[in-house]
Amino acid sequence: MSTLEDLDKSKIINLLKTNKDKLKKYYVKQIGIFGSFSRGESTSKSDIDLLIEFEDGKKDYDNYIEVIFFLEKILQRDVDVVTFEALSPYMKSKIIEETHFEKF
Repeated sequence: MSTLEDLDKSKIINLLKTNKDKLKKYYVKQIGIFGSFSRGESTSKSDIDLLIEFEDGKKDYDNYIEVIFFLEKILQRDVDVVTFEALSPYMKSKIIEETHFEKF
């Protein structure tokens, strides 16, 4: 996948905000950035770790897969998408603590 070489957390946030209406079509309630991009430690090979919350009753396989494809298209980078329910109980508090959320 091609990459945006100078991609950083603020550019990711701007791209998410720019595509807010499209993300709402997938019933995204909020997206959080965590991992290397959140900490400012990303490299040109880093994927983007995203924590997604869907609107109540709207999380299903199709929305999950389609939003991944859409995010990879707009961010031009591989994304690793998890939901709150899928977070490891051992890592959950650490991940949430370092996550920057954007509500939609």
